[in-house]
Amino acid sequence: MLEILDQNQIILIVTIMAVSAVIVGFMAGLFGIGGGLLMVPILFYIYSYVGIEQKFIMHLAIGTSFSIIIPTSIISTLTHMKFKAVDFSIVRIFGIFVIIGVIIGTIFAVSLKTANLVLFFSIMTIIFAIYFLLQKEKQNPIPKKINLIYRVVFGFLSGFFSAPMGIGGGVFNVPIFKLFGYSIKVAIGSSAAIGFLNSLTGATGFAISGNYFNANIPLSLGFVNIPTFLIFVPITVFMAKIGAKTVHKVDKNLLGKLFGIYLFIVGSWLFLEYLKF
Repeated sequence: MLEILDQNQIILIVTIMAVSAVIVGFMAGLFGIGGGLLMVPILFYIYSYVGIEQKFIMHLAIGTSFSIIIPTSIISTLTHMKFKAVDFSIVRIFGIFVIIGVIIGTIFAVSLKTANLVLFFSIMTIIFAIYFLLQKEKQNPIPKKINLIYRVVFGFLSGFFSAPMGIGGGVFNVPIFKLFGYSIKVAIGSSAAIGFLNSLTGATGFAISGNYFNANIPLSLGFVNIPTFLIFVPITVFMAKIGAKTVHKVDKNLLGKLFGIYLFIVGSWLFLEYLKF
């Protein structure tokens, strides 16, 4: 049952969304992520507050997060392209398998118990954080050839585990690309491009599944909330451009350390969330 909100409550919610959008957009451009790890928890609590049906709250948060990532990742990718930091050979290599992973992950997301997934995701994120904090950026990194089995496995897993979390997959893709010898800047720029494929597939899947399950959520297309999309997108798109430009003005080693700190914070937070289940 939706709550009837007064003017002050509406202003508070819109303000929280706007401030969140500033942070999400900047981090999306800076780190090549979609921002879902920040958006989904915020949207979950907001939708709980306004009285969205309990069994659909997380689905709505995830689907809406995916929809917001679509334009944000486009702007981020275009900005990185100006600095020649997007390797479309990576996008082609991983793209199809990421899409397959997102489709299958979305199908199962409706019925998945999230506790074990959150635990896995938190542990993997902390491992990636340690990798970035200890790894030094090579002066002239030489990309390695990625054979088919790695394309299939890493691409599929990135898409599959991104789907139930409503994220663009950057927390997986950037470390993977770094592992194969790509510079941090190219890894981030290319991850932003793959985030578009990820989010477009995810948003479409959640929009369709919401209609299939007759969620009938006001002002929403399936599990995608239109007002939230309209509030977030202008801000995230603007901030993503600023974040993407900042990447190319920051020392490579410092950038890797910042990304590691970010991953460690996110991983630790997710582990604490797991303990609440």
